[in-house]
Amino acid sequence: MTAAAVALSGCGGATRSSTTTPLVDHGTVRIAAASETPSFNPYSAFGASQSRYAYDSLVNLAPDGTVVSGLASSWQATTTTATFTLRPGITCADGTPLTASAVARALTYAGDPANQLAGARTVLPNVPFTAGADDRTGTVSATSAAPFPFLTRTLGLLPIVCPAGLDRPQSLDRATQGTGPYVLTRYTPGGPYEFTVRDGYTWGPSGATTAEPGLPAHIVIPVVPQASTAANLLLSGGVEIANVNGPDRARLTGHGLAATDVATVVGLTFFNQRPGRALADPALRRALVSALDRRGLANVAVGGTGRPATDFGAEGAVCHADLATANLPAQDAAEALRAAGWTRSTDGRLTKDGRALRLRLITSPDVGPTLPSVAELMARDWTALGAKVDLVTESLPALVNAMYRSGDFDVVVGTSPGFALPVGFIPFFSGPTPAQGLNFAGVTNPEYDALVAQALGETDTSGCGTWNRAAAALFRSADALPIADGRSTVYGYRTTFATTFGGQLIPTSIRLHQ
Repeated sequence: MTAAAVALSGCGGATRSSTTTPLVDHGTVRIAAASETPSFNPYSAFGASQSRYAYDSLVNLAPDGTVVSGLASSWQATTTTATFTLRPGITCADGTPLTASAVARALTYAGDPANQLAGARTVLPNVPFTAGADDRTGTVSATSAAPFPFLTRTLGLLPIVCPAGLDRPQSLDRATQGTGPYVLTRYTPGGPYEFTVRDGYTWGPSGATTAEPGLPAHIVIPVVPQASTAANLLLSGGVEIANVNGPDRARLTGHGLAATDVATVVGLTFFNQRPGRALADPALRRALVSALDRRGLANVAVGGTGRPATDFGAEGAVCHADLATANLPAQDAAEALRAAGWTRSTDGRLTKDGRALRLRLITSPDVGPTLPSVAELMARDWTALGAKVDLVTESLPALVNAMYRSGDFDVVVGTSPGFALPVGFIPFFSGPTPAQGLNFAGVTNPEYDALVAQALGETDTSGCGTWNRAAAALFRSADALPIADGRSTVYGYRTTFATTFGGQLIPTSIRLHQ
């Protein structure tokens, strides 16, 4: 998916290291990042992943997935309205008090389609809403234009940008203007990035503060693209925290590191169905999916014995189920292609109406070290079928550009924990294409749309059956293909911490030990 998608919160698990050494006050913790952050705007496609250090949301999610306080001390919601009451005494990084009107302004700005904020749209409801405020009571309210069952877990989880940042949005690329526990104090192109703790911060998750012993005074984020390098740095003490996936995890066992596993979907694959692209034809998509060796792809994706993915989201997400087995196309690919009008020319190439089948298959090691190998195996299977496959490995910025700007791809292979809520997938599987929307593959599936409309009127998890029927429709149409259920691990050297869904660190939980 996108860089923004990787940053979403949800259900998850906590971890604590077994260290008994004393805490270090006012220390520095280095946290490896797999890719650079060209913008720290929390509403952009890139900045959302680092926003947790400098920005707060109205509510937070605890490691067990329950909703706990944030900027709001209390909240209530229906399927069309949500109300949040702010804690008193909250200040922005520039010292100005945070008002209910400022929060409503941030919600309105982030939700305005004209602002084209990809990161914000992956968090907010996919239905229009209006926000209001009462500064006298410190109350922020929002009303959606259509029923939406998860308003607290969407509106409530948006990072809130303070007025100084909304006045100058362009400044948010290299500076932070939030209420969070840290402030960005150093930006270097390509990294490292440095955050400095705020004194007097008392409104973190469940009332967490920055006065706790062992909370680092500085967080430094170096860019470490290779999992093997991150593993080496953990073992040598070159970094204190890193997320490592693939076979390098085995090297880190037995070294006394804190560790928590993160469920992921490796190789989440989308097919470009925009007008004029070959894969706008569902018969061709189904045939290509049928031609793949899913078990072999899964083994490559996880660097060992892999299990083909069962759903678009990772285990632990709300409404997660085994949908792929019963719903993915399973047919004789060559016969299906012949029935759809494709023939093999004398040189073995597939052609239809005089046009050869040529596919541009793109991926990036920045979102998963095994993805180029996954794409290579896909290309091999499709080449054997008669397609001409142009295999392209991109940097993360170039991948995002192809997905959301140029649209120059036929197949894109990415990795993501997915979304904690099934509503998170809606803008990627329906609605407008960029720049008006997030449906970068141009998916059009009327059955999915109808079932989503039904599920949106059902309360919270009572609609899981409907949500799962909607996802099954996507599998049957070969609109997307998750490759493997995988695991990455967040490791800590001389640190303890807690995480939420997707392995996202809770900044106020980090403790540094001697």
